[in-house]
Amino acid sequence: MLIPILIFDVALVAWSIHLMQVALQKQEFAMLLAGGLVSLSAAAMMVVYFLMRNCLGYLMERPYI
Repeated sequence: MLIPILIFDVALVAWSIHLMQVALQKQEFAMLLAGGLVSLSAAAMMVVYFLMRNCLGYLMERPYI
């Protein structure tokens, strides 16, 4: 389950870098903010994944799922 999430996160980070590069070329603050929010959502998704994995492992009395 971790591999598809990692692939999706890498795609999100690549998209956010592309958004930020275009924003710097066009000097648009809104696109720069959008790129930052996309990269923040990718990081948040990884944090939630690891928190839920540990929580569910604890509830099912297994160290990791």
